[in-house]
Amino acid sequence: MTFKLPELPYELHELEPVISSATLKLHHGAHHRGYVEKLNRLIKGTELESCTLDEVVRRSSGAVFNNAAQAWNHSFFWQSLRPAREAATHPCSLAARFSAELKSVAAGFFGSGWVWLVEDNGTLGVAATANADNPLRRGLRPLLVIDLWEHAYYLDHQNRRDEYVAAVVDRILNWEFAERNVSAKAVHAA
Repeated sequence: MTFKLPELPYELHELEPVISSATLKLHHGAHHRGYVEKLNRLIKGTELESCTLDEVVRRSSGAVFNNAAQAWNHSFFWQSLRPAREAATHPCSLAARFSAELKSVAAGFFGSGWVWLVEDNGTLGVAATANADNPLRRGLRPLLVIDLWEHAYYLDHQNRRDEYVAAVVDRILNWEFAERNVSAKAVHAA
């Protein structure tokens, strides 16, 4: 299977002013594309070539894992966001329950990684992972994610990661996507 860079579910400018079109173009078009292209080169001719991206994330290690997980995490991240102009269509209990915790966990996280809303055997919670790590490897089901790598926010927010996270949570996090994932039997990146 050859993996492809997924299309964004919105236009480059639609996350502004939280995430600029310049950041999104670089983040999606260079960083995410690079992970997908390198992953395809690394698995060519191996047993992983016929696997889904979820399977590659669960079964791989080293450079293959890093690129597969980054491809998965980024695909999931794009779905976890919604255009800034769109208001949620209904009050979301997940937002009320987990907004502050997502911000707090992200604020306490050192280095590059991800902060996730996850489901663990029916219990919802927040978890952080370093570098390319992914909740799938821990038997957790991802419901929503925020990218904490500098390339996700540095052009727009410089070293103010907490400001970026708060703006994402308060203005463009796609809580309806998370609610759909809570109801779904399985979660996959696009």
